[in-house]
Amino acid sequence: MTLASILTESRKRQQLASNPAASAWVSASAGTGKTKVLTDRVLRLMLDGTPPQRILCLTFTRSAAAEMANRLNQRLVSWATINDEQLIHDVKTLTGTKIDSVQAERARRLLACVLDAPGGMRIQTIHSFCESLLGQFPLEANVIPHFSVMDEQAAVELLETTRDELLNHLQNNENSNLAKALGIVALHTQEAGFRDLITQLISDRARIAHLLADGGLHGAANQIRAALSLVGTDTPTNIIATACTDDSFDLRSLNAASEAMGVGQKTDIERAIRIKSWVSKSPETRIVNFDDYCRAFLTTDNKALSRLVTKSVPDNTGCVLLTLQREQNRILTIKDRRKKSILSESTISLLTVGDALISAYQNKKNARNFLDYDDLILKSKDMLLRPGIPSWVLYKLDGGIDHILIDEAQDTNPDQWQVIQALSEEFFAGVGARKEKRTVFAVGDTKQSIYSFQRADPNSFDQMRKFFKDRVRGSYSEWNDIELDISFRSSGAVLEAVDLVFSNPAAQDGVVKPETSVKHYPARSEAAGLVEVWPLIETKRRHKKIPWEKPVNRTGGDSAHARLASLVAGKIKILCSEEILLSQDRPIRPGDIMVLVRRRNAFVGDLVRALKTNQIAVSGVDRLILTDHIAVMDLISLGRFLLMPDDDLSLAEVLKSPLCGLDDDDLFTLAHGRHGSLWQALHDHSDQRSEFTKAKTTLGRLLDQANEKPPYELYAELLSADGGRRAFQSRIGEEVLDPLDEFLTQALSYQSSHVPSLQGFLDWLERGRLIVRRDFEQRAADAVRILTVHGAKGLEAPIVFLPDTVQVPDQTPRLLWSTDQRCLLWAARKAWLDNIAGAWSKTAEERRDREYRRLLYVAMTRAEDRLYVCGWTGQKTLNQRSWYNLIHAGIKDRAKTEHDTFLATRKDTTKAAVLRLVHPQAGVADTDKTPAKPKVPPTLPDWAWESPPAEPPSPQHLIRSELVTSDTIKPGPIDCDTKPLHRGQLIHKLLQWLPQYPPETRATKTKRFLAHPGLGLNKALRDDIAVVALKVLAAPEFAPLFSSESRADIAVTGCFKSSGRTYNVSGNIDRLTVREDLVRLVDFKTDQHTPTEVTYLREQYLQQIALYRAVLARIYSDRPIECALLWTEKLQLTILDNKFLDQWLP
Repeated sequence: MTLASILTESRKRQQLASNPAASAWVSASAGTGKTKVLTDRVLRLMLDGTPPQRILCLTFTRSAAAEMANRLNQRLVSWATINDEQLIHDVKTLTGTKIDSVQAERARRLLACVLDAPGGMRIQTIHSFCESLLGQFPLEANVIPHFSVMDEQAAVELLETTRDELLNHLQNNENSNLAKALGIVALHTQEAGFRDLITQLISDRARIAHLLADGGLHGAANQIRAALSLVGTDTPTNIIATACTDDSFDLRSLNAASEAMGVGQKTDIERAIRIKSWVSKSPETRIVNFDDYCRAFLTTDNKALSRLVTKSVPDNTGCVLLTLQREQNRILTIKDRRKKSILSESTISLLTVGDALISAYQNKKNARNFLDYDDLILKSKDMLLRPGIPSWVLYKLDGGIDHILIDEAQDTNPDQWQVIQALSEEFFAGVGARKEKRTVFAVGDTKQSIYSFQRADPNSFDQMRKFFKDRVRGSYSEWNDIELDISFRSSGAVLEAVDLVFSNPAAQDGVVKPETSVKHYPARSEAAGLVEVWPLIETKRRHKKIPWEKPVNRTGGDSAHARLASLVAGKIKILCSEEILLSQDRPIRPGDIMVLVRRRNAFVGDLVRALKTNQIAVSGVDRLILTDHIAVMDLISLGRFLLMPDDDLSLAEVLKSPLCGLDDDDLFTLAHGRHGSLWQALHDHSDQRSEFTKAKTTLGRLLDQANEKPPYELYAELLSADGGRRAFQSRIGEEVLDPLDEFLTQALSYQSSHVPSLQGFLDWLERGRLIVRRDFEQRAADAVRILTVHGAKGLEAPIVFLPDTVQVPDQTPRLLWSTDQRCLLWAARKAWLDNIAGAWSKTAEERRDREYRRLLYVAMTRAEDRLYVCGWTGQKTLNQRSWYNLIHAGIKDRAKTEHDTFLATRKDTTKAAVLRLVHPQAGVADTDKTPAKPKVPPTLPDWAWESPPAEPPSPQHLIRSELVTSDTIKPGPIDCDTKPLHRGQLIHKLLQWLPQYPPETRATKTKRFLAHPGLGLNKALRDDIAVVALKVLAAPEFAPLFSSESRADIAVTGCFKSSGRTYNVSGNIDRLTVREDLVRLVDFKTDQHTPTEVTYLREQYLQQIALYRAVLARIYSDRPIECALLWTEKLQLTILDNKFLDQWLP
C-alpha cells in the first residue's frame, strides 16, 4: 500500500467507527488513534443532536479521561472561534460530508451546550461513574447517603486493623471452628504470606461471595470435596489410618514377596526389611511409620520407583513383581487422596477465615460509612441487576443515557461489564428501544490486555462483542465491526520488528488468535527507524577463590545489571550529545528517551545513579514507596529526633541531610569525644561554626513547636518558610518534589482521620508503605523517563530502551479457580498439587505466560523511532520464553549483524556485534513534531518563600449550637445532644431523598434505609423516625413543599454588608422552591417541643433563617422571599415575617 492509500483507508475506517447512527466495536492496534476515534464519535453524536448529558464515556484511567476531555474542549473552542470556511472544512474531514451554514452554526454552539449541560460531559472512569451513581441513588443501592470512598492506604489500614482484632479475638476463643481453621492456615503460611493471602481474598470477594451464595461455607466445602472426588470423612488422618488397617492391603502376598527378596541384592534386602517390618506391626504403629514404608516404593519426591526388584530375586511366576506393583499403585492412590484431602482441608479453612475477615471488614466499613473501590463497582452492579431498577435509575439520570462509549475495553473486568450491560439493557428491546438512536461503542485491543491482576480477561472483549452485536442486530439496528491497524506512532522499522516477532507461533500464543498474524501498516513509512539488539551482559566472578581465603569474607559475583545500567546510561549520554533524531531533524534530548522495565528491581536504582553520574536529567521511576525515598527518610528521622532528642542516629541523619547540610567531617567534629548526646554536642559546638549555629537554632525551634503544632503544619512550615524544599531540590533535583508533596498530603490526610500526633503520624506512615504514582504524561520536564510497561500503557517516546528482557515470570498462583470460576483451591505448596489442582495451576501458568507476551507487544509499540533491546543474564541458560529470545529469533533473518563501536569501546559485553534493523529517512523531516524547549522557570523573589499572613477563617457548616461572634457567620443545626442530633439528621435525610420516589414505595425504602447496620439503630428508634418522615410527606398541606419544582438540601454560600462590615455566610437550606413570582425556603425542625408563638423561637433559629434570607435576597432581588419553619413532630408550618426576621441580622 502507498502512503496516500494508507491514509485514505485510515480516514474511512475512523469515519465508519465514529458514525453516530451505528453501534460499533473497534479493535485498535497500538498507535492507531483510538483516542481520536473516541473524540470524533462524541463530536459527531453532538452534531447529530444528542445532548451532551446523554453521552456516557467510560475510560480506564483518570489521565485518559482528562486527555479526552481536553481534546474535546480544544476542538469545541476551535470550532467556536475559527471562520466559517475553516469550520466547514474541519467538520467535513470529521464526517466525510459537507455541511451548510445552519449546521455550521450548530457546531459553533456545541461548546455552549457542553458548558450548560447538567454536570457537564460524562467522561470519567467507571469507578468515578459508579461513585456518582451511588451518590445519586443511595436508597436503591442500600448505602448510607454521603458515604466516603477510601483510598488504597485507608483500605489497607482498615483491613489490617480488622485482621488484628480478629486474631486477638481468636486468642480468647481457641476452641472455636474459626480458631481451628486459622490454625490450619497458619501451619501453611508465614506472616507476610498470610497478609498477601488476605489481601487477595479481599480483592476476590465478589467471586468468593458467589461461591458461598448457595449453602454458605458448608455448601462451598461440599463443592470443593466433590471437585476432588472426596467424601466428608476423607481427612488426611483418616485416609492414612484406613490405609494401615489389616484388610487394606495383601498381607500374605507382601510377606511372601519380602521373603523372596531376602536373597537378592542389597537394595532388594533393604526393601524387604522395610516391607516386612511395616506389615508385621500393629495398625497404630503402621500409621506412625507410613512415610518410611512408602520409601520402599516411591522416590523422595513421591514419584513411583521405576525398578521395584532386581533380576537376582527368584520370581519365575512374576508374583513378586506383581505384588510390589499392586502395593505401589495402592500407595500412589493413598498419597493422591491425602493430597486432595490436604487441599480440601486447607482451602475450606482459608475460606472460613476469609469469610469471617471479609464480614468483619465489611462491618467496619458500614460503621464508618466507607466504601472501597471494589464496593463502588459491586454495589452499582447489585443495584442495577435488581428487577426494575435500571430503567428508574436511567430515567432519573437527567432523562437517561442514549450512548455508551467504552475505552480500553480489553481491560474491563466481568463485574464492570455487568454494570455496562445493565445500563444498556433497554437500548435495543421493548420500550427502551425508543425513537432516538441508542448506541454502544467500544474500542480496545486484546493484544494489549495486561491487567489480569484486576481480573481483566481478553476473552471478555470478544464475548461482549458477540453479546452486543446480537442485541443490536436483533433490534434491526446498525452494527459495525472495525479493525484499525494503521499506526500513526511508530516508524516502519519498529512496526516491521513487531510484526516479525509476533509472526513466530511461540510469540503469538495469547497475543492473537490461532492462525492469525499481527500486521501493522505505518503511516510514518518514510520516517527513519532503528531496532537494535545488543548482546547480553553476563555475570562473572570478580575474584578467584584462593585456598587460604577466610570463610567470613564475601566473594560475591559481579553485578551484571549494574554493568548494563552503566552501559545504557553511557549510550544515552552519546545519544543526547552527539546524535540527531532524523525523523524530526533535531538533536536528541533526554525527554525523548523512555526506559521500560517489567519490574521495579535493582537495575532501576542502578540506572538512576548511572544517569545522574553522567549528568543526564532523569525523572526517576514512575512509582516508588514513599518511605523509601531519601528525602522522606530524612523527614522521618527529623520526626524521630523531635520525639526523642537523645536519639543520636536520627539526629546524625538529619544533620547530614539537606535540611542542615553538614558533611562527614562536621559530623565527626561533633561526635568524636563527646560527653553525652549528639544534641548536647551540637549545643557545645554551636559557637564554633555558622553551620552548627544554624542547625542548633532550627532544630531547637522545631523542638519547641513539635508538641504544639500538628504534623502537617510542622512539616509544611519547615519545607516552605524554612527553605527545606529548596534545600532538597538543590541537592536531589526536581524528582524530589513529588515525594515531598505526597508527604505533606499524607500528613493532612492523617490529621483528617486521626487525632493529630507526630508519633502517631510517623507510625501510620511507615506501616502504610504508600506507593506514589507519578504521572509522566502530564509533565513537560526534559528528562529520561523510567517506567514499568504497565505504567507506560498509553504513553510513547521517540527512543525506547528495553533492558529487562531476560527474566521470565515463574511464580504460580496459589489461589486456583476452576474454569467456570465456581470452585476454589488453595495450593499453599507446590507438592500439594494433585491432578485436579495441577491442571488448574497449569492453566493459570499458561494465562500468566500469555500476558507476559502481550506485555512485550505493549513494550515494543511504545517506541516511535528507535528501539534498543538489551539485557543481563545470570548463571542459568537463556529461557526460550524470554522477551530477548523472542525478539532476537523474530528479527535475526531480516536484520543485519554489525560491529558496534560503542560496545567495543566499553568492553562490557563478550561481543561487540549487534543486530540492526534499519529504515533510512525517505521523506522530509516532520519538524512540526519538534517539542518546544522547556522553559527555565524564573527565580522566585525572596518574598515568595516567606510564610503568608494568617487568613481569616473560611465559612463552614457548624455542628454546634453557638453562633460565632466574629465576622464569619455560620448557621447550623441547633440540637446538641447526640441522640436527638442523629435522629434529626436521619429525618432530614429521608425528607431529602424520599420525595423523588412514588408514594407507594416510600415505606419500603425507608425501612431498608433505616435497617442499614452502619446506622446502628434499634427497632423503636427506626419506627419512630419512619413514622415522623412518612407522616410529613403524606400530609396534603405540605405537598407543594415537596413537589418536583422544589429542591432539597441546597448549599448556600454568600456574604452581605451591615453597618459597614461584610459578613460571610454558609449553610444548607433544607427545601428551596424558586418560581417566577416567589422564592420559598423551608427549614426542617425536628425538636420534640414546638413553640406556640414565633416570639418563643430560639434566637439561633431566627438568626439562621434571617442569614439565609439575606444571602438569597442578593441572588433573587427581583422577587419576594418567603421563609418558613416546618415542625416535623406537630406537622406545623410556621411562616416568618420578613420584617421580623430583619431584626435578627447582625
